[in-house]
Amino acid sequence: MGRFDIILWDVDQTLLDFKRSEDYALRYCFEVFGLKADDEIVARYSEINEGYWRRIETGEIGKKEALQGRFRTLFQEIGAVGVDAAAFQEEYAEALGSVYYFLDNSYEIVKSLRGVCRQYLVTNGVSRTQRKKLALSGLDKLADGIFVSEEMGAPKPQKEYFDRCFALIPGFRKERAVIVGDSLTSDILGGKRAGIASCWYNPGGAGNLSEVKADYEIKNLNEIRAVLEGC
Repeated sequence: MGRFDIILWDVDQTLLDFKRSEDYALRYCFEVFGLKADDEIVARYSEINEGYWRRIETGEIGKKEALQGRFRTLFQEIGAVGVDAAAFQEEYAEALGSVYYFLDNSYEIVKSLRGVCRQYLVTNGVSRTQRKKLALSGLDKLADGIFVSEEMGAPKPQKEYFDRCFALIPGFRKERAVIVGDSLTSDILGGKRAGIASCWYNPGGAGNLSEVKADYEIKNLNEIRAVLEGC
C-alpha cells in the first residue's frame, strides 16, 4: 500500500482547462450582449477575475458580490455602458458550465485510479456551473464525492471548508490524504491549514517565491501515481 489512498482533486486548471472555457464563455457572452471581446479584453478579464477570487479566498469579499463585481470592473475599464452585470453573470455562468476541456488526459487518469484510491473533487467554483460541467465531462461519475465551496459554507483555503469535507469522507485519516491543485493560495495553502499533504500541479514550471510550499510538485497529472507512493 502506498502512502496516500485519498486524493482531493482541484477542478479548474487542474483536471479541466478553465482558461480555455473562460475564453469561450466570455467571447460568447460579449456577442450575446452586442459587444466585442478581443484577446486583450479576455486577458484583462482573466486578471480581474483572479483578483476577485483571491479576495474571496481571504474572506475579504463575498462570492455574489465578486461574481458581479468582476464584470462591473471590466465594463468600466473598457467603457461598456449600460450592461447589466447581474444578467451578464447569469449568462456567463451558464456558458462556462456548458463546455469542458481535459488537461493531461485527466479523465483517463481519474478513471484508472478508481479502486486504487478514493477521489474527491474540491472546488471554489459556482455550484450550478461546476455541477453542470462535471456532469457533462463524466468526472462526477468517477469521483467518490464532490465538495463545492458554496455548498460547504466556506471556500478554500479556509480550514472550515476542509473540516466539513473531511467530516463527509468515511474513515478519513489526514495522513492518508493529499490535495492536488494548481493554486498555491487556494489548494496548497488550504492543504497546509487542514493538516494534509499537498501537491502543486505546475505544468508551466513557474517559480514559487511565496511562503507557501507544497510537499510535492508535478508538471503532468500522470505523475500522480508516484506521489501516491510518497516518492
